[in-house]
Amino acid sequence: MKYLSILFNLLAGLILTRFTISKFAAWPVSVAAFEDMAKPLGIDPTMFRIGTGFIIGFATLAFFTNVVLIALRKQREGKGLLWFAANNLYAIGAMTGALLSEFFLRTEVKMPLVYIAIAVMVVAIVNLLPHLGKFRPLLASRGLVKASA
Repeated sequence: MKYLSILFNLLAGLILTRFTISKFAAWPVSVAAFEDMAKPLGIDPTMFRIGTGFIIGFATLAFFTNVVLIALRKQREGKGLLWFAANNLYAIGAMTGALLSEFFLRTEVKMPLVYIAIAVMVVAIVNLLPHLGKFRPLLASRGLVKASA
């Protein structure tokens, strides 16, 4: 399971790397897409594209960090678990934003991008599932939430 988790996190990171590069390198397809999506918002498409590049870039780093945490078995407890959770929750949020942009800002939805965003979200959700019971006690031990009775 460890190697499969590493593989899926690595693939998610590599896929997102491609999208990060396309935004920062101003690939024509990316420029055209952001010109289309910026119109309903009335914002500068270049800043929208670059800002999205940073958002996706951080999600990329989150998945690569997950690979290291899983390889070192640090995602199971303590600070490693908190980083692991934050990484995956961030990725879920970034992909939710990507899906919302795809459905509500584009004039024509690109279904392959929808499938990719959903696949990345599934990786992040599957990462979190085995650890769900650990978060409340960990946060309670740090005084961030009340301990359950």
